[in-house]
Amino acid sequence: MGLQFITAVDSIGANIAEGYTRFHYLDEIKFFYNSRGSFSEAKEHWLELLKERNKVSQEDYKVFKTISERLSLKLNNFISSTYKAKNISTNFH
Repeated sequence: MGLQFITAVDSIGANIAEGYTRFHYLDEIKFFYNSRGSFSEAKEHWLELLKERNKVSQEDYKVFKTISERLSLKLNNFISSTYKAKNISTNFH
């Protein structure tokens, strides 16, 4: 269970990195959505199971949740800014 949590967390950054190097914005965004899916898997599924099964302390759980809420907002803003950059770029062509 802990390894699956770590795998999901590792997938977040890997998908952002892979998407960032894509040429077409839709391809980029697909990877960013995959990243968001992995993020949701880690925080909404694995972290909750870790807490329910007492594999993580209440203090660590609270820290993870606090950090994940801030990062979730940042990831959504990043995806949104990619859309906006595409729209600006399209208007100049």
